[in-house]
This record gives sequence, C-alpha cells and structure tokens, in this order.
Amino acid sequence: MENFFKEYVDMFKRWSDFEGKSDIKEFWMPVLISFIVGALLGLLKNDAISSIYSLIVFIPMISLTVRRLHDTNNSGWNYFWWFLPIIGWIIIIIKLIKPSQ
Repeated sequence: MENFFKEYVDMFKRWSDFEGKSDIKEFWMPVLISFIVGALLGLLKNDAISSIYSLIVFIPMISLTVRRLHDTNNSGWNYFWWFLPIIGWIIIIIKLIKPSQ
C-alpha cells in the first residue's frame, strides 16, 4: 500500500518542478488518488474542506501535468488546452495518455 501513495507524496515534494519529466504511473496515480479524495470530501458536503483541499493540490497538479507533457515530448504550454471546453479536454487527455518518449 505504501507504493500506492509514493507518487502522490512525490507530487507534493516536486510541487515547484516544472522542468522535469513524469512517467505515466507517476502522473495517473496522484490523479486517481486526488479524484477519490475529492469525491469523498464531496460526499461530506463540507465546502470549506473541499475548497482547502483543492487549493492544496492546485499547483502540484499543474506542475505534475506539465512534467507529464514534457515526458510525451509536448510543451508545457499545452496545459492551456484545459481552458477550451470539450475539444481542449479531449486534446490534452490524448496527449497525457501517450507513452513516454
């Protein structure tokens, strides 16, 4: 179980590293854990705790996504596809699921 959370903890340790690379497991495990934690906090119906958690993972998740984009030979600026609804989301998810280069 310890290895399951290793990538999640590493996401916080490398919160300011926008230059490196993150492989597919190093990206998707924290995304999965963050999704589960967010869903559980949503079930509590406590907006304050959910908002605090969102603020805590905001920057580390951006840096993790940029590192994953670098690992697939894409520019970190491709992160901004998230701001284009539906089409942009599809484009960025395709870029994020590509194998490492």
